[in-house]
Amino acid sequence: MSPVRVIAADGEQLGVMPIEQALAAAREAELDLVEVAADVRPPVCRIMDFGKFKYQQQKRKHKAHQIKIKEIRIRPKTDEHDLGVKLHHAREFLEQKNKVLVSVVFRGREIAHIQQEGPRIVQFIIKNLEDIAKVETPPNTQGKRITCVLSPK
Repeated sequence: MSPVRVIAADGEQLGVMPIEQALAAAREAELDLVEVAADVRPPVCRIMDFGKFKYQQQKRKHKAHQIKIKEIRIRPKTDEHDLGVKLHHAREFLEQKNKVLVSVVFRGREIAHIQQEGPRIVQFIIKNLEDIAKVETPPNTQGKRITCVLSPK
């Protein structure tokens, strides 16, 4: 029948051989013969425990981190210490590989200072987190709030 290139369970190349011989080698090792590259000539097959392989793939898939967007909300009159606490939380979120949405919210008469205070606060946060974060979306004004998205480096 058609020949296949065979790779042993330990990664050693066994060479090109007929399918029957490759199946016999897999049975002898009490493992499965799995085709890993069908589009090359001759096709490449590997001797492995297919059940274990599928389990490891599934485990790897579940281990992947889901990126979430965490928000920190700040008012223009937020005290320095409270701003430090918010920065600490944002740093933790970024270290956990999550994105951070920074929102500076203006209410009432604070809106009169949106052009001076808003960008100053956002730039302060960006400057303090620049060692572990990069600006994904630059600061932009949306009505009564200024938003900016930071993502981990």
